[in-house]
Amino acid sequence: MDDQVINWLLEGDVSIQYQVWRDLLGKEKPDLQNRILTEGWGATSLPKEILKVIGDRDFTSLNGFLPIIRFLISVSVSGSRSSFITIFHFTYFKNHKSNDGGVNPGKTIQNSDVCINGMALNYASYFQIEEVYLHSVVDFILSQLMPDRGFNCMSNRSGAIHSSLHTTLSVLEGIEEFFKNGYSYRKEALEKVKSSSIEFILLH
Repeated sequence: MDDQVINWLLEGDVSIQYQVWRDLLGKEKPDLQNRILTEGWGATSLPKEILKVIGDRDFTSLNGFLPIIRFLISVSVSGSRSSFITIFHFTYFKNHKSNDGGVNPGKTIQNSDVCINGMALNYASYFQIEEVYLHSVVDFILSQLMPDRGFNCMSNRSGAIHSSLHTTLSVLEGIEEFFKNGYSYRKEALEKVKSSSIEFILLH
C-alpha cells in the first residue's frame, strides 16, 4: 500500500492506528491497543452504546450481541473485560434471579431456562464477575441434568424427556468458560456433568 495512505491512516483515531499497525504493517502495538477504550471513538462511543443496548434488551436477544462484543474485546481492546463486570453483575446476576436460582431476565415464565443460564455462565465467566454471583446459576444448571446425561430448556417447564443438542452445547460452553477463567465452585460436579454431556452428544 502507498506510504502516503499509510501515513494518512496513522494520523487517524487510535483504534485505526492500532489496526493499521496490526493488519497492514504486521506489528503488534499493545500501547495503542490499551488506549482504545480511553481515547477517541472507543472512549466516546463503545461503552455508552454497550450500556444502552444491554439496558434495552433481555438476555435472549443479547445472545446475538454479546459474542460480537466478546470478539471485539478479545482482538482489539486489551484488558478491557473489567469495563463490563458491572453490567453483568447489576443487570443480570443481581436483579434477575429467579426463585430456582437461575437467571430469568424475561420473567415471562416462572421457571428459569437452562439454555439461557448456560449462556449466562459463559459470558459472565468471560467477563469475570465475582464467583459468588455464579453460585446459584451453577446450582440451577446442575439441578437440570436429565437422565440421558444432557440438558433441555423445556425440562422444567413442559416435561421434556430427551435432552437437546443446542441446550447441552450451551451448558458445555458455559462450563468450559467457567473453568478457563479460574472459577472452582462445585468443580468436581461440573467436571462430571461436562464428561457425561459430551458422551450424550457423541452417542447422537
